[in-house]
Amino acid sequence: MQDSHPKTGRAALWMIGAILSFSAMAVAGREASLSLDTFEIMMYRSCVGVLVVAGMITALGRWKAVSTARLGQHGLRNAVHFAGQNLWFYAVSVLPLAQVFALEFTSPIWVILLAPVLLGETLTRMRALAVLLGFIGILIVARPSPATFNLGLACAAASAVFFALTGIATKRLTRHETIWSIMFWLTALQLVFGLVCAGWDMDIALPDAQNLPLLLIIGCAGLGAHFCITNALSLAPAAVVIPIDFARLPFIAILGWLIYSEPVEIWLFVGAALILAGNLINIVSSRQQ
Repeated sequence: MQDSHPKTGRAALWMIGAILSFSAMAVAGREASLSLDTFEIMMYRSCVGVLVVAGMITALGRWKAVSTARLGQHGLRNAVHFAGQNLWFYAVSVLPLAQVFALEFTSPIWVILLAPVLLGETLTRMRALAVLLGFIGILIVARPSPATFNLGLACAAASAVFFALTGIATKRLTRHETIWSIMFWLTALQLVFGLVCAGWDMDIALPDAQNLPLLLIIGCAGLGAHFCITNALSLAPAAVVIPIDFARLPFIAILGWLIYSEPVEIWLFVGAALILAGNLINIVSSRQQ
């Protein structure tokens, strides 16, 4: 029991790293979108990712852990994730950053709805309550109406669905594949998707001195965030890690206010609190089964 507190403290430090990484990626993504489209951003991000992941695999001598046995599953997973990431980068370019993050947090709620169909899991009453709270939270955050609904809101909400599908596909892959195999094919396949989509019009914008640092931040921050979350979850249960992750919302709201003069509305936090409650109910329900 005495060892649990130091582990929780270390998990919190890893989550601070994840919060900083996700926030840096959002700000850098918005700035890069001024001169690059989302396909180009994803292509360059994946290029950085391939170099970093391949370098780590080489340094650690883990190339034998990279398998081609389930390349089709990797392709499907990463096509879905690529679509979600493109929607997310578009959303951060046109919406208040805090609103994008709040809608992104609904991804676990979508997992609850999709898991019975795709993984054969049971939709219990507690999980149904979690879904209900999550969707009430979505309505409060988005407040859709003919006057306020726009493409950015649709993309932010849709990205959460694609991230949920990615999570389900990842859960299936981890039964047979190593983390090194998943990470390598994540970056390699999305680089291919990025090249195809960015080059569809035969006009790929090259990075310049202004946006090259932004692309490096996007590439490294994306990998760093997931590395931090993985380490945090290895030290503390999800019931501890998930609430810390929600600290991203006030942090990015403050950044959006300081950098872009984005308004900070109380309803954003009310909706996010309901989404958090839904996630926590799901975690507690899963642990009791």
